Amino acid sequence: MKILLDECVTKKLSKVLQKGEIYTVIEMGWSGIKNGKLLSVAAKEGFDLLLTIDKNMEYQQNTSEHPIIIVVFDVMRNKVDEYLPLVDPFYQQLSTMEKGRVYKITAEA
Repeated sequence: MKILLDECVTKKLSKVLQKGEIYTVIEMGWSGIKNGKLLSVAAKEGFDLLLTIDKNMEYQQNTSEHPIIIVVFDVMRNKVDEYLPLVDPFYQQLSTMEKGRVYKITAEA
C-alpha cells in the first residue's frame, strides 16, 4: 500500500509506520497544494491512502469523487508521541477501508 502523509502530519510518523510505502507531501514536491487537488494528484500518482490530521477534510471535500482512502488521525498536537496509540488501530482497520471514504482513528480510552 502506498501511503501519503499530508503536509500537516509530522514527517517523523514515517519512521513509526512500518507497513507500506510511506511518502510525505513535501518529499513528493506537492507543498501548498490544496486538499481537493492533492487528492486528485495523489490518486493519479498511485497512492492508496492519504493520512492527515485535518478533522474537517470530510466536510470540505467530496471525498467519494477521489479513488483514495482518507484517514484522519485524531490528535491534539502534531507530535509523534500523540500518534503512537493510533498506529495499531490504524493497521487493524486498514484491510477493511475503501477508497473514496474517510476514516477517523482515535485512541482507545
